[in-house]
Amino acid sequence: MMSAMIRTMSSPNSIELNNGVIMPVLGLGTYLIEPKQAKKVVLDALSVGYRHIDTASFYGNEREVGEAIRESGIDRDEVFVTTKVWNDDHGYERARGAFQRSLRLLGMDRVDLYLIHWPMPGRLETWRALESIYEEGGARAIGVSNFMPRHLDEVLEAGSVAPAVDQVEMHPFLQRNDVLRRCRESGIAVEAFSPLARGRMLDDPVIAEVASRNRRTAAQVMLRWCVQRGAAALPKTTSRERMKENLEALDFVLSPSDMTALDELERDARTTTWDPREMP
Repeated sequence: MMSAMIRTMSSPNSIELNNGVIMPVLGLGTYLIEPKQAKKVVLDALSVGYRHIDTASFYGNEREVGEAIRESGIDRDEVFVTTKVWNDDHGYERARGAFQRSLRLLGMDRVDLYLIHWPMPGRLETWRALESIYEEGGARAIGVSNFMPRHLDEVLEAGSVAPAVDQVEMHPFLQRNDVLRRCRESGIAVEAFSPLARGRMLDDPVIAEVASRNRRTAAQVMLRWCVQRGAAALPKTTSRERMKENLEALDFVLSPSDMTALDELERDARTTTWDPREMP
């Protein structure tokens, strides 16, 4: 197996993946954004400065994401695009076929990052398909999503290419320290989906206190916490104003005492309803 390079923050706004590809540290998550709305949302995001868009075959909006990127007038090479293979398409041939369908829907000849969406049975054959896609140039980087340390260990042992990314739910109330630690050891970048805990915890008193002290919003504090842990963050919003607000999370730094206060929140609450550690 090829050893993973340690990924670094290549600038305040980006992460260098273990194969040298640069990924913007803040992206737009598009889960649950309906196809009829997705094109406008992505166009808004690109217009306010986003250069990282995360979609998936399961989301049903790849076509609209691709149309928005083309119509934005922004050079394709300036937009980092992620999509994912869904659970029904595990296995070597099925995963390769799913990738080609995603490319057709996106209207692209490559993506920047292709992920296994969930660690389903058959994931090692699916990973072998992703390795072939990567070697053929269809994806600039490949990785996984919702993989716990033991799933990562399987891929690292069996594969010839180390995952560039593991995308997991992560926020102050679900910190995934075991995943973060394992990824750091292997040079795998972590991306946080639902970094705002689906909006359920924005009125938490500790979050509010840290936000007030920094003259920032609760959302900005939660996103900044992710970034200062070395993780990318993929907040989902359809609001242009909230998009701008989220980008401003890159413009300040939380103090060590603020980070400690946020680090202590996980013991008080869990907001996920299902744990990938239950996967076989």
